[in-house]
Amino acid sequence: MTSDKAVERDVVRKLARGSLLSRLKNARQPLKLVAVPRDHVQGDRKHGDTLLAGRLVLGSRAAEITGDNLFMGGLDPALGDYLEGFSWLRDLAAAAGREKGSPIAEAMAGRWLIAHGARPDDAWAPHLWGERLLFWSAYAPYLLSSSDSGYRSALLNTMARGARHLASHADKAPAGLKRVTAWCGVVASGLVIQGGVPRLARGEAGLARALTSAQYDDGGLISRSPCEQALLVDRLGLLRAFYAAAKQTMPDGIETASAAALAALHGITMGDGAMSSWQGSNPGVAVRLTALIDGCGLRARPLRQARGWGYQRMSALGTIVVLDAAPPPPQKMTADASASTLAFELSDGGQRLVVNCGGPGNLSTDLSPELVQGLRTTAAFSTLVLDDTNSTNINADGTLGRGVDDVTIERSEDNDASRLEASHDGYVRSFGMIHKRSLMLGNDGKELRGLDQLTAKGRKKIRDSAHYAVRFHLAPGIEAIATADGMGAILRSKGAPPWNFRCRGGQLTIEESLWIDGHGRPRQSSQLAVVGEVSALGGEIGWQFRRTN
Repeated sequence: MTSDKAVERDVVRKLARGSLLSRLKNARQPLKLVAVPRDHVQGDRKHGDTLLAGRLVLGSRAAEITGDNLFMGGLDPALGDYLEGFSWLRDLAAAAGREKGSPIAEAMAGRWLIAHGARPDDAWAPHLWGERLLFWSAYAPYLLSSSDSGYRSALLNTMARGARHLASHADKAPAGLKRVTAWCGVVASGLVIQGGVPRLARGEAGLARALTSAQYDDGGLISRSPCEQALLVDRLGLLRAFYAAAKQTMPDGIETASAAALAALHGITMGDGAMSSWQGSNPGVAVRLTALIDGCGLRARPLRQARGWGYQRMSALGTIVVLDAAPPPPQKMTADASASTLAFELSDGGQRLVVNCGGPGNLSTDLSPELVQGLRTTAAFSTLVLDDTNSTNINADGTLGRGVDDVTIERSEDNDASRLEASHDGYVRSFGMIHKRSLMLGNDGKELRGLDQLTAKGRKKIRDSAHYAVRFHLAPGIEAIATADGMGAILRSKGAPPWNFRCRGGQLTIEESLWIDGHGRPRQSSQLAVVGEVSALGGEIGWQFRRTN
């Protein structure tokens, strides 16, 4: 592999021969940044070392960064967006100082200019420009250390062109995180790019609109995606650093939305510091999430009762339960909506016990499309499944059909326990059944009791009987040993004391399962399944997890 200096010289030669640089050199004097924000989020040094070795990695896919056609397309979509957004500069900076990291950063930016700088194309998508402006500005010392004034001029003028383009195209980004990211880029450019002040007020108004259409009042994204929620906190936290660098104050409405977003993210984290798995997301990597929360400049308590965001949190002395108590998100807000209503996750300290199977999230993955679709089904979550049917239908084309429309929730607390009751109507149309789940978490954190009830409602009736399964997917490393009476199991792990599981109202089986880890990789695990038959009269299944000491 050629040295970094040789790569830099090659890029500069190509820029010098290109028509783009010729036009820019003959234009007005190069612009400058009036302020350089500091990104307080610590990057991943391991990923940065991989960049220094010549590879960009996201999940299970990688790209060699030394090739001339790096930005010419052909990559996995998630990896391509990661490359084009330049957020990997954070990891590069974690692994290398400016002297060692700048040649790589400048070479990559130079290749981007050659591939996409001349005219708008797919790489000028609003959300990509928004992310690029945030990270190009925050890591300007790595991108603008070159002694080549032509390269610096090309980059700065392209940033200004991109900001102007973005200001008129941000609302064309899909509603949700992508539109928020686009408007963050407009605001960022108004704060730090010379001549950008006239864009600032427009950018702030646009960002406020984007947040209103993307978030529930409780701060959670309407997509209900944990991995997107983490990115939302990241975008708004980094934008906050732009305001600090420009010695300006973030508007109150955006500051409030930022804090609410963090509270919602806290609300779905488990005891190991990573996220619970919902709506196609995986847990992420705990150390990266911790770095994000520590560095975003925001502080908030975990959101416990979220009507919009939909995730209810219960905790007691290190035991954490997160329950999905809402319908799946609207189809227009996500392509990964899952039939997970009334599923839950459970952790004891840093040890996960009950999990959902998860999904690739925003990572590149080698998971088959069939498996990814299967991970969206009710059976992939720790909840009741009636007659092997999803609580919300998932159509053959991946869109959501009919199912859960209404979820009712009641919570209470006393000196002994926290109680939560929730029900959904996803099985009413097909089976004439309401599914109600009741949870009670003792205040000592040693016991979680549950009751799943199926009660008749509506005209539809089960003709004879229907099969049900109440599934509890276990985290990898949890060993389940069935008790002699077949109605319980002992759960052993290296990370927590043993837990006992007991059930009534069905037969307990121990089956294979899988869990998608924070790198998007499948890991073997097992599940407890309480199975039986239910008639048109309904029925109930009781269960209990109890720590033995």
